[in-house]
Amino acid sequence: MRRLALAAALCLTVAALASLGVWQLQRRAWKHALIEQVDRRLAAAPIPAPGPEMWPGITAANAYTRITAHGLLRTDRQTKVQAVTRIGPGFWVMAPLETDRGFTLIVNRGFVPQDGQDSAPQPPLPATISGLLRVSEPGGAFLRSNRPAEDRWYSRDVAAIAAKRSLAGAVAPYFVDADAAPGGGWPRGGLTIVSFPDNHMQYALTWFAMAALLAATGIGMAWRGRRR
Repeated sequence: MRRLALAAALCLTVAALASLGVWQLQRRAWKHALIEQVDRRLAAAPIPAPGPEMWPGITAANAYTRITAHGLLRTDRQTKVQAVTRIGPGFWVMAPLETDRGFTLIVNRGFVPQDGQDSAPQPPLPATISGLLRVSEPGGAFLRSNRPAEDRWYSRDVAAIAAKRSLAGAVAPYFVDADAAPGGGWPRGGLTIVSFPDNHMQYALTWFAMAALLAATGIGMAWRGRRR
């Protein structure tokens, strides 16, 4: 009975390890489909920024869609969010765009460094913004919570920023990472990193190898038991 129980446990463990390998292959197929979908969005022409009628359906699946909007850019009501980018630490500069369609869209104008180079608030000006749709980042960053009362921000939390800046009317539940502006300067847009880790094949091979090793060990134990 003890050998039967051990054999059953061994078989269940091998099956579990193999199923984890299969799951990783399924995840790999899903990840590749996601990458292809995002690549198509990045190559597509911008579409109008989704309006209030579409907001209930906005999810992470809509991220990196190229969008455009026109309106009044309120740099006098902008917010700085701490950031670390490929060009160093600094801040994202977030400003509301009062669109000509009757809602407000928060725009990530781009990055400014910590060394004082900045784009000071200007009077509201008409602007056409194009860039990538991004979903809100509520709460804060790892081990650092946003502190709206102190105006200290570690993530681009659309709802909290809108409340802090007392933005009136309908505010889109997403924001847009603005494209790089011609001529450069600060804030510097176009720094969105679009990257999806794809280690699923090596994970799958690891699980399959563990399953095969355990199965071989079990077969060897059974063979030695029969020869005794």
